[in-house]
Amino acid sequence: MKREAAKSKDLDLEYHPAPGSQTLWKGIQLLEMVGTLSPPPRFKDLMKASQLPKGTLHRLLQTLIDSRLVKLEPSDQTYRLGTLLFEMAHKVWSEFDLRGAATSEMERLFKLANETVRLGVLNDYQVLYIDQIDSFQPVKLGGGVGSRADIHSSGLGKAILTHIPESKSHLLLKDLELTRHTPNTITEIDELKRHLKITKARGYSVSIEEQHIGINAVAAAILDHKAEPLGAIGVIGPAFRLTPDRLHALGREVIEAARRISGNIGETSMSITVMPKPFGADRDDLKCVFPGTAFIGKEPHWSSSSQKLYWVDMLAPAIYAGDPASSEYKVFPMQELVGAVVPRTRGDFVVAMQSGFKAVDLESGSTTLIADPEAHLPGNRFNAGKCDTKGRLWAGSLSIDTAPDKGGLWCLDIDRSVRKMDDGFHISNGMGWSPDDKKFYFTDSVKRLIYEYDFDLESGSIENRRKFVEVPEGVGAPDGLTVDSEGCVWSVHWDGWCITRYDPEGNVERVINVPVPRPTSCAFGGPDLSTLYISSARIRLSAQELVEAPLSGSIFALDAGVKGLPSNEFAG
Repeated sequence: MKREAAKSKDLDLEYHPAPGSQTLWKGIQLLEMVGTLSPPPRFKDLMKASQLPKGTLHRLLQTLIDSRLVKLEPSDQTYRLGTLLFEMAHKVWSEFDLRGAATSEMERLFKLANETVRLGVLNDYQVLYIDQIDSFQPVKLGGGVGSRADIHSSGLGKAILTHIPESKSHLLLKDLELTRHTPNTITEIDELKRHLKITKARGYSVSIEEQHIGINAVAAAILDHKAEPLGAIGVIGPAFRLTPDRLHALGREVIEAARRISGNIGETSMSITVMPKPFGADRDDLKCVFPGTAFIGKEPHWSSSSQKLYWVDMLAPAIYAGDPASSEYKVFPMQELVGAVVPRTRGDFVVAMQSGFKAVDLESGSTTLIADPEAHLPGNRFNAGKCDTKGRLWAGSLSIDTAPDKGGLWCLDIDRSVRKMDDGFHISNGMGWSPDDKKFYFTDSVKRLIYEYDFDLESGSIENRRKFVEVPEGVGAPDGLTVDSEGCVWSVHWDGWCITRYDPEGNVERVINVPVPRPTSCAFGGPDLSTLYISSARIRLSAQELVEAPLSGSIFALDAGVKGLPSNEFAG
């Protein structure tokens, strides 16, 4: 008995169970191990983790199985959580006290924003406000607890609507009357659907004078264990104080508030924890060539023929075309999420968009669908894309809500046929080829991995996926990449304030600090391809972080000291 008590302490050194409850505590700890160990544990794994005697472990597991708290999977003899836990979880969420859970977060948001904070739930086709903290500022809002707002025009309403499962939202949107309240109200169903896709990718909604003239709002959905909306929390105030820039700076805060209220259940987005800015001076030769405020500026592409740089803003969907010599650029708004833009040899552009590959004429704005290989996955979008030296377009996809392992890697051939090259990615990102076209590199940001494949240029095939680089915790996540003429891989670090150059064996050759926490991608350009252009993002950066990095969302240029490889055009 003494021996078992001592070993049970290994499960949690800080906890001392009450007399007579040791066996119960062992069972609880064992249940937690079954739920958290990955991959699902076998008996020997639980013996090693728990340090329990074999007989004791067997008796505890059998009791948990008999109680339906744990199940034994016959196919591989692994232990998994049982059905009783899910039944109990449904009971917990059905009795969830949203107002009580939200009180502290509403107070935190109120102190932070000094504006009205509201909590709301869906009621028929409207948002019902169930709690509110009023601003002390001279301008106050009408309504309050018990008042309502239309779901399609209010910040809280759109946040909730974004996360309603498609099977339910289809019926809701079918009967929804899109009443116009102001000139800014969305009244076309297709436009509303496009807006909701962007909102889902961004993680928060904004209402800019859509419900009332002079009133703006930012809100995020509070999700349950199935990632379905329990309600929403938001900040509302006069437009002259809650400017668009301030709304988006508060976006991160309302997301965090919503997550804390639900205990982080349903969290799906990429990390929003920015590592501190590195000490030391930034390089003097790193210049901001295109000052901007892109939400997620990415996928720069240098056109040798036009001597222009092209890039996209994914979340305020647009294609940019700029002349680095003058720092002048044009913006071409798009109607849906944009992942990458590449010039075509025929003169227009091919764009990897939310709904597939499209031919785009920038001047006229006309778009023509080339292929939509993931039409059966309406919750997915394309996130990055480049062409190989044969002119084939490669692009990676991901789930808009960043659910794991939903992303694929696709190739659009010059005959406009599409092939799925690989799948099972969380957030598909940067890609590139070695100078001899023998290797292909591809990034999964959440898994913190840059993969390396064997590549056959003639057939456009890849095989033998393996780890090229695994980026450690604490230095940001790998995002976009490019390859130089010496075969080294340049990878930017989202949330890391830096770019790393890896040699062909995956060793760190150098690290370059940049003045923004969220660089997103990079490409070589300039007359001799020795300038490294770096895109960046400002999405979900707090107001303080934007003070420290005011150029977030801009494009930078760096003399790399080495030439890069040309950016290829699409030949189809």
